[in-house]
Amino acid sequence: MSTPLTSFTQRSTPHALALFRIVIGLLFACHGASSLFGVLGGAMGQGGTVPTGSWPGWYAAVIQLAGGLLVMFGLGTRAAAFISSGSMAYAYFSTHQGSGLFPIQNGGEPSALYCWAFLLIFFTGPGAWALDRVFFGDRGTEAAPTAQREPSAA
Repeated sequence: MSTPLTSFTQRSTPHALALFRIVIGLLFACHGASSLFGVLGGAMGQGGTVPTGSWPGWYAAVIQLAGGLLVMFGLGTRAAAFISSGSMAYAYFSTHQGSGLFPIQNGGEPSALYCWAFLLIFFTGPGAWALDRVFFGDRGTEAAPTAQREPSAA
């Protein structure tokens, strides 16, 4: 039996996913722009930029900017989210994990949150308002199938 709240949440899910995707993509792109161009506080909040071609900082910043913009606009969303998630997993384990067990101890909270947020976007799809729909129709933009409840034998 469907309640009005359940019906509303089911209808709103693609739009909530789209808002989530847009915000996460924008924030991630801001990190990349900050590191590459020194805007919005610059690299590490000091107004500087990472040296071109430096490993892994410059490559991470390119992934952040490009991946964030692609996810934000919903273009190649699943691939961009997968690569972005992997880059944040790499950042967490290569940079933060050695400083402490938990993200709160080692300063890796943003990396961990972005990693899991992009993984969620990878599995759920872009939601509504994605450019993929404009260029490719509904092919490849469908949300992951939802689990159907079995009717109870009453």
